[in-house]
Amino acid sequence: MALEITESKMTATTNGEVIATATRTGNAWHATTWPTPLDRNGAITALTLPELTLTHGEDDPCVIDLREELTRG
Repeated sequence: MALEITESKMTATTNGEVIATATRTGNAWHATTWPTPLDRNGAITALTLPELTLTHGEDDPCVIDLREELTRG
């Protein structure tokens, strides 16, 4: 997986295909993989979740913990 991060946009790709994006609006980031606005670090976490889920599965402890972390905000 590769992450491209600029001041206003983040893009996660795997095997050359975009799997998630996040766009900055003010101080908040809106990720295609998460329903609520996030800070920068949260957006990076949200963009890593699709690949982790594909490679490790929904029930993987890391995937579960990262989702819980994002929920706590």
